[in-house]
Amino acid sequence: MYYGADGATATSDVEQQLLELSKQKWQWMADKDADKLAELFHDQAMFVHMGGSWGKDREVEIIRSGDIHYKQADVHEASVQVIDNTAIVLNNITLLAVVGGNEVTNPFEVTEVYTKVDDDWKLASLSFTRLMTR
Repeated sequence: MYYGADGATATSDVEQQLLELSKQKWQWMADKDADKLAELFHDQAMFVHMGGSWGKDREVEIIRSGDIHYKQADVHEASVQVIDNTAIVLNNITLLAVVGGNEVTNPFEVTEVYTKVDDDWKLASLSFTRLMTR
């Protein structure tokens, strides 16, 4: 199910929970709240950016230090697909970020993969794919 600027909701409580968790993650990234993100990220999580890929510890440190500051993610559309204890959230966004001291804006399709651990959803993978056109 999708949501966009009009705030339409998901079809199930689980889908809505995941979409809200994704939105909260973007806010924590904008706020550089590395502690909350560290709780959300699975210990074996992987992150794929335009500049490379790495694990949880490096991602948390990059956010904490401000090496990458995800200032604002404008989510144009999001969808969620739940498969057993795995969820895939796709976000079509325009991201305003500071990278290496330079402010940049790029369109991305962001893939978030969550896994259910006990009763909590943990982010297992976050991948940014730069879009050529919007």
